Amino acid sequence: VQLQASGGGLVQSGGSLRLSCVASGSISSIYDMGWFRQAPGKEREFVAHITASGATTYIADSVKGRFTISRDNAKNAAYLQMNSLKPEDTAVYYCAVRTSYSGRYYMMREFGSWGQGTQVTVSS
Repeated sequence: VQLQASGGGLVQSGGSLRLSCVASGSISSIYDMGWFRQAPGKEREFVAHITASGATTYIADSVKGRFTISRDNAKNAAYLQMNSLKPEDTAVYYCAVRTSYSGRYYMMREFGSWGQGTQVTVSS
């Protein structure tokens, strides 16, 4: 599965962005998907996760109440809606497909296919 992330950009604090992740192959009802982010000088961190059916989502505490993950299996796509953005949300955002279920949903090692990343910059 190849992933293409898009939708990043420059936004003022308090603004919104919607990231998209489109898969080259069919992801319908097969793969859980996740979003991670990496800020300059920091390790990549978990942001959000959605199960294959879309029935269950997990959101990191740092963005809970502001970010929402969703998917459209008919379009082979997943989305990250980001509201009330803060300067500390500035990072490269990556989408990924979960290929292992030996660990927890927030672990990077569970995800075997990654998109190229899209830059999100929030100005104060």
